[in-house]
Amino acid sequence: MKLYVGNISFETTRNDLQDLFSAHGRVMDALVVTDKMSSRSRGFGFVTMSTPDEGTSAINALDGQQVGGRNLTVNEARPREEAGSGNSHSRPATHRRF
Repeated sequence: MKLYVGNISFETTRNDLQDLFSAHGRVMDALVVTDKMSSRSRGFGFVTMSTPDEGTSAINALDGQQVGGRNLTVNEARPREEAGSGNSHSRPATHRRF
């Protein structure tokens, strides 16, 4: 189960996430999302737990908990939306003027 972890400290590392979540099951992967230009943390990341039960356990235990001076947001990760799908101002292709 892939989890979104938000509001993490900018100093939090991949290993920190692994250590924090491993208390709730087997961590398959951990990632801190960084800015491409500066390589600085963007304040969120993702952790993949080996089973849905372990993911649920981690959510229940860690969501809202203070870590590194910040209250974490932990929930099940949602699939990424395709680029442009959130733009409500664009016209459908059938209504474009030439």
